[in-house]
Amino acid sequence: MEQKLRVGILGATGMVGQRFISLLEGHPWFEVVTVAASGRSAGKTYEEAVGDRWKMDTPMPEAVKKLVVLNVNEVEKVAGTVDFVFSAVDMTKDEIKAIEEEYAKTETPVVSNNSAHRWTPDVPMVVPEINVAHFEVIADQKKRLGTTRGFIAVKPNCSIQSYAPCLDAWKEFGPKEVVATTYQAISGAGKTFKDWPEMVENIIPYIGGEEEKSEQEPLRVLGKVENGEIVKAALPKITCQCIRVPVLNGHTAAVFINFDKNPSKEELIEKLVNYKGFPQEAELPSAPKKFIQYLEDDNRPQVKLDVDYERGMGVSIGRLREDNMFDYKFIGLSHNTVRGAAGGAVLCAEALTAKGYIQAK
Repeated sequence: MEQKLRVGILGATGMVGQRFISLLEGHPWFEVVTVAASGRSAGKTYEEAVGDRWKMDTPMPEAVKKLVVLNVNEVEKVAGTVDFVFSAVDMTKDEIKAIEEEYAKTETPVVSNNSAHRWTPDVPMVVPEINVAHFEVIADQKKRLGTTRGFIAVKPNCSIQSYAPCLDAWKEFGPKEVVATTYQAISGAGKTFKDWPEMVENIIPYIGGEEEKSEQEPLRVLGKVENGEIVKAALPKITCQCIRVPVLNGHTAAVFINFDKNPSKEELIEKLVNYKGFPQEAELPSAPKKFIQYLEDDNRPQVKLDVDYERGMGVSIGRLREDNMFDYKFIGLSHNTVRGAAGGAVLCAEALTAKGYIQAK
């Protein structure tokens, strides 16, 4: 790419916004030129606005420290400085829906980490290895919004990343029933142990709204475009429990699965390790070279050993074995704030750019 696209980050001071800042440092296609947040932060430098709340392991990039934070509600002003935006705003669902559409109507593409538009019929919700074909619904969305280049695309919930790719890798065997329990890191709530000390040595068996997302969103990702909207898949039937555990980063899933057909363990593993999609074929900058790794050791995957596989953009699977009630069971692991949040959105933006949906204004 001859000239980098100018990127804005909405909600830049929060944890996911900070992850966007961190991941985009030195990006070959994108350059962060604008940071926007609430009125409380507007007018301050990014460094001043974040203060002692920088939550990343790596230092704040020098290139953003002196950027003056704009008010995210001054849509025309923010949009006038960028080619597209990443959205990680902390607002109510209705407010997020409204402001993301407002940005799109300024002819500014919005790639969102938020959940507000995940079930808007003409908004693609994409795991780029699985369903970039859903981008075709953007043409219908533009008609609804009255735009020529502005649109919204979203990434799915962080909790599904550790098992939904397996369902697509195994689609020829007809996955029909799935029981999943996810063990979710505290960073999924935007927290660290410093600001959530009650999570130390604790487990909370409830995460608001998470079970419905974990059961339904894979079906939308695995669905198809019909008559200008995305129709979710009928199968597999998925039931899920979601538990908050004392881990900083990394969502683990314990999964049971039934198939229509009768695959062997070797066939299932072969499909996982050879699985790839558009990001690998197009060699997108953030794409893991190998999306899914299968680990043979009985005590893997582990958060401490495997969460950063492929810079946090890959998925680790292990303990695949036959079950006495279901056909098979396995353990999955993914990085919830990289692949599951900001990194997944960056990869989505790269796919949109490679396919011509995002261009310089």
